[in-house]
Amino acid sequence: MGCCPADAAVALAGGDLSPEAAARARRAAELDAALRETRPGVALLQLIAPGMKCGGCVASLERGLKAVPGVLSARANLTAKRLTVELDPKKARALDVADAAEKLGFETWPLEAADAADAAEKRETRDLLMRVGVAGFATMNVMLLSVSVWSGADGVTRDLMHWISGLIAVPAVAYAGRPFFASAAASLKARRLNMDCPISLAIILATLISLSEVLRSGPEAYFDAAIMLTFLLLVGRYLDRLMRARARSAASALARLQPRGATVLTADGPTWRPLEEIAPGAAVLVAPGERVAVDGEVVEGASDVDCALVTGETTPEAVAPGATVRAGALNLSGALTLRATAVGEQSSLGEIQRLMAEAESRKSRVARLADQAARIYAPVIHLVGLATFLWWLSAGADWRTAAFTAIAVLIITCPCALGLAAPMAQATAAGALFRRGVMLKDGAALERLALVDRVVFDKTGTLTAGRPVLRRPDDLHAAAAAAALAARSRHPLAAALAAWAQGAGLAIPRAEQVAERPGFGVEGLVDGAPAKLGRAAWVGAAEDAAAEEATAVWLRLGEAAPVAFLFDDAPRADAAETIAALRGDGLSVEILSGDRAGPVAALARRLGVESWRAGATPEEKIAHVAALSQAGGKVLMVGDGVNDAPALAAASVSMAPAAGADVGRAAADMVFFGEALAPVAEARATAVRTRRIILQNFAIAGGYNLIAVPLAMMGYASPLVAAVAMSTSSLLVVANALRLQAAPTQPAPSALAEAPA
Repeated sequence: MGCCPADAAVALAGGDLSPEAAARARRAAELDAALRETRPGVALLQLIAPGMKCGGCVASLERGLKAVPGVLSARANLTAKRLTVELDPKKARALDVADAAEKLGFETWPLEAADAADAAEKRETRDLLMRVGVAGFATMNVMLLSVSVWSGADGVTRDLMHWISGLIAVPAVAYAGRPFFASAAASLKARRLNMDCPISLAIILATLISLSEVLRSGPEAYFDAAIMLTFLLLVGRYLDRLMRARARSAASALARLQPRGATVLTADGPTWRPLEEIAPGAAVLVAPGERVAVDGEVVEGASDVDCALVTGETTPEAVAPGATVRAGALNLSGALTLRATAVGEQSSLGEIQRLMAEAESRKSRVARLADQAARIYAPVIHLVGLATFLWWLSAGADWRTAAFTAIAVLIITCPCALGLAAPMAQATAAGALFRRGVMLKDGAALERLALVDRVVFDKTGTLTAGRPVLRRPDDLHAAAAAAALAARSRHPLAAALAAWAQGAGLAIPRAEQVAERPGFGVEGLVDGAPAKLGRAAWVGAAEDAAAEEATAVWLRLGEAAPVAFLFDDAPRADAAETIAALRGDGLSVEILSGDRAGPVAALARRLGVESWRAGATPEEKIAHVAALSQAGGKVLMVGDGVNDAPALAAASVSMAPAAGADVGRAAADMVFFGEALAPVAEARATAVRTRRIILQNFAIAGGYNLIAVPLAMMGYASPLVAAVAMSTSSLLVVANALRLQAAPTQPAPSALAEAPA
């Protein structure tokens, strides 16, 4: 077995490396392996940063990483604790990015090392729970000792109670408060302020004031306040962590379904290999009940596979030798041997994970505004706390009262609620949509989708099932020639023609120099003769009455007269209900198709759509969408084909079925799975709910600060009350966002039940 890329890098570097240099070389190789080129001169790096805790962390990370020479963009996702960085590989290395994050106080791992990050997250959660227990135990004991002081004990008895309280509270605060102190220290070392800085300052001040009182035998000590403050803050942070785990990103959930390896046929027999050691071309065994680890072609065996995870199709698919199986599918009945065609990030499941991760990292306009506010929040908090302290002193209060009022202000003005308002809702919505059959590729698209006022549908493959059935042609020779061209196209009509010819046992001639002309058809040489398959006008055919109501594709072979092939294509089962739901939501609906007027008009009548346009070329589609946008409309374009891609890109927001052409899926902001059209209406309903919840979260965060800060400055909130209020505000924002996990009450076409859970 060969060494891994990281070990190979160390070996190539030479055997005389120091342990530190070897570890650094290994880390550099691991990070370089995580780079993925997205376009010429641009590479994408996705990292996990478990140390992110607030909007201030997000702002400082993004600002710090953008300052690295060669970094083109940097986005941080607080909920998923993920960094997405675009860089010029000629000017910056992945290690430079990781080093910059470490200087800011954040340890990072490549996204592929999600298991290590999960293990660290679990350790941190267990550690946090332990500290909650210690703080709670100390709080109860200190409160019991404080009862005697509150009851009037004085002199030696009071001093003894204070000393015992201090002996319990100081070590407990030092241990239990370490998460706050360590985070604040790392932040200050990186010359920035995060939310743990004012919290740490408040806890330390309360403890130091109490120690000062004990040393001078003062009448009051606040160990009970210091330890209870620590306890309440830890409880709030622990609950916040649990609730965020419920909103774990869809990309992370998918990563957990990705098998870590597979059984590979080798010269030594079947051997289990980790995924990174499996190469395309390997023979992979998949037992019944196992999830497929790679994209592959069945070479032996037959079975039924559940593809709901990757395609949304809930009906098991029968596969036999020659069939294609995607990573993430569940093998149900028989053993299969696959020839691996794509592994890891290159597999279908890897592509979905990558797209979901990128979508969750893209920020909406309101999220960017919240980040900007959080960036200046911590410095403002400290200034407000100092101003409160000085104001109370100038008003004649003693320094202890002024200090505790300032401490309450430092605690109560936490930026957590503001920083979580948008990203928590966006991440929860993305996960909820994915569970219902919609993959979000652009997180900001939800905000745009909530504002659309018009929906434009393509016809074939979008409103219809995309499985047209060819009426038996009279000219079988022409059908065979047409099938030779159709086999080289992904258009649903071409696929239907090719499938019919194969099923009919026709001898398919050889096709050469085949090229697809988006919006028109396919052309090439069939047995040396020039041939065109596509629109009537493109091939030079005249329409006839027989093709008036049916969808037609025309073939011109050499100098022979054009031949028509007629297709019947039924609409999706829930198309009428989905359109009715969209119209009931106040949206205008129209059909924009490249098909002929007859079939388009018939479908529009059947679905109750009044506005439709037929015979549109890709250029005309994009011009129509652009005209609607210029007139002030916010357009949702839903299409599946190559000829829809320009219009999908031009629309305010776009959706494409997963079964559509690759270029259509690439151009769309969202992809929906399965046979139902209902996910379109559900995505719109979820987008509206998400926008409403984000605005509610901002209202909660803003209203909380407008009310709580003045009350704390006026002395109406003790540090303990401030701790409870601060934790409650964050928990309210998170809980409000988690409401998006519930299915929307409307629209609810019956076919929604068919969407994958």
